[in-house]
Formats: sequence, C-alpha cells, structure tokens
Amino acid sequence: MEQEFDGGDLELGDVLEDAGSYIRYAVTYRSGDLTVSGIMNVPEGDGPHPVLVLAHGYIDPEIYTTGRGLAREQDYLAREGYAVLHTDYRNHAQSDDDPENEVRLRLGYTEDVVNAVLAIRDSSLPFLDGDRVGLLGRSMGGGVTLNALVVQPGLVDAAVVYASVSSDAVDNFDRWTRGNPEAAELTEEIIDAYGPPEDAPGFWQDVSPVTFFDQVTEPVLMHHGTADDTCPIEWAHDTRDALADAGADVTLEVYEGEQHAFEPQWQASIETTAEFFDRHLG
Repeated sequence: MEQEFDGGDLELGDVLEDAGSYIRYAVTYRSGDLTVSGIMNVPEGDGPHPVLVLAHGYIDPEIYTTGRGLAREQDYLAREGYAVLHTDYRNHAQSDDDPENEVRLRLGYTEDVVNAVLAIRDSSLPFLDGDRVGLLGRSMGGGVTLNALVVQPGLVDAAVVYASVSSDAVDNFDRWTRGNPEAAELTEEIIDAYGPPEDAPGFWQDVSPVTFFDQVTEPVLMHHGTADDTCPIEWAHDTRDALADAGADVTLEVYEGEQHAFEPQWQASIETTAEFFDRHLG
C-alpha cells in the first residue's frame, strides 16, 4: 500500500488466434523491474473498447502456459465487446522470475495486477479505453483482486470475484501451507520471516485485505457455490459481510450445489457478470 506502482510498456506480440469476433495477441508489460507476459483478446471494430484485467487462480507454474486459466471468461467477455488482458503473473510462462514471491505470500501477483491496469491506462493503443477498466479474479485470483482493491483504491471501475480464497490471510496459510507436508520448507521460511499467526497477529492482519476493506471504492460482485470444497462458502459470506460493514457496494450471488469449478451454472454467472460490467463500465 505504501509503495509506488509504475506499470507500463504494454506491447502486443504475435497474433495467437483469429477468433472471428476478436483477435488474440501475446502481450507483455512492465511490473516494477519485471516483464510480465499474458494474452489480450481485442474485439473487432475500432473501439476504443472498455478493458477487463483477468487474474487467474492457482496453476502450478511448472505446467502453466501463457493465457492459461479463465478461458471461458476470456472468450465470452471479448465477444461481449471487452478487450481482455489476462495476466500470467511473475514466475509464469514468459514472465520474469521473482524468487521471493512465495515467501512474500505471493503479494507479487497483486503488484502484477495493479501494474497491468496502470499499463492499460498508460498505453497509447487506440483500441483500448483506459478510462473504463474492470477486474475479474478467480480463486487465488479472487484474493489478488481483493488485494488490488485495498492497495490502490479507485484503480478500476468495478470488480468481480469467483470462488475466492479467504480475505483473511491466516485462513489461506492454514489451508494450503501450514500443515501441508509438501510445503514444510516454505512454511518454515514464512514463519522465520514473519512469525506464526498466533505470535504475530499484527503482521497477519496487515497482509489480509479484510483489514482494509474501508479502502474499497469500487462496486464488487461475488460468485460462490455452496458445494465448493476448495474455498468454503463461509469465506464468501465473511468477505461479503466485512465489505458491507465497511460501507462497500457488494453483492454476493450464491449458487446452490455449485462446486469450485463452476460448471452447470457458469452461463448464468457470466451473463450476470457481463451485465454488471456493462452497468459500471458502459
């Protein structure tokens, strides 16, 4: 929250696909000292088009390929007339590496999303409308989106989160890191650096977006399924309640029986998402 952000140098690379109603490009942009890769779907027509930055959920960086994640959302929203920038994040695909990112609780991903928006706003590409920008994040990317909203109030015009991780960093640490045998070394590094949550509550509060929800200025739409066994529905209720208590404009759409991946009711959710962005970015 205290650091300066200076995202820029958004550049189109190769055409990856002509989908008829949009062209899919490889892109890069600057995030601090790093170059981050991604894709951009640019709708047909001169524009300028409103822009959505997409923040994907966890995919092992060892198998991740550029633009992977949120494929349905990338396609649908581009066909609805939005230019869609899907960031790979640092340490993914062709992006530069940040060896400290895991110990820093992946806060580098938040930097990359903030800088993606700033790169759009700074861009001279005539088909992008840098004055109309929204965020969409899923699962881990939902947490990244919540982080971005509290780190840079007013950064975007609206935000959508799907099946998000908790807005309390301790929940996430306990669910996927502490107690996970495969993350024993990382757990030790994090605790050595900051202390465990029970001994260093101030630190863990300060890396939890829920602590700063009074900073949020954008309307937020949340989607979550009751059968989500990755990110429990209780987390969504807690986040919605905390945002509302802080005075934010927040709506939680609950999908009975829907799981983390959103399959049967995804179409209904994406139509609601498009309508939400149309209202706030139109």
